[in-house]
Amino acid sequence: MTQTSDNVTWLTQEAYNQLKAELEYLSGPARTEIAKKIEAAREEGDLRENGGYHAAKEEQGKQELRVRQLTQLLDNAKVGEAPADDGIVEPGMVVTIAFDGDEDDTLTFLMASREYASADIETYSPQSPLGAGVNGKKVGDDAEYELPNGKTASVRILAAKPYSG
Repeated sequence: MTQTSDNVTWLTQEAYNQLKAELEYLSGPARTEIAKKIEAAREEGDLRENGGYHAAKEEQGKQELRVRQLTQLLDNAKVGEAPADDGIVEPGMVVTIAFDGDEDDTLTFLMASREYASADIETYSPQSPLGAGVNGKKVGDDAEYELPNGKTASVRILAAKPYSG
């Protein structure tokens, strides 16, 4: 998992390898594919009304942005171990909270960078209002965080276990 501190991102070896493989694909085979799509569309003629050309150029822009993001992330990455199973909320932990102490109104999420967002579990970054509010707290602690409307919400930490993938 990740933990960002002073622009350093902590990654497990598995996460580092996965992101490195994505970067290598995007920097190599994917670049070649998009260049071929652009060239093929360019050969169709008038570029002003060529939807395939514009779509390929847009795809290329998104791909290059992702390459820059991954490069920056990996350049600032430190490979380390997953967090300890000590009940302390930190990146790499699956956290269950109760809103306003109501144990019927709960949320379970993975505290991690957005690189780990998946359909399997909701993900909150340590920089999000909720993530920042609970980061460093222990099971049983209360925490507060600011809502988008400027009000403050309180939660109780019910569980914090290392994410196992």
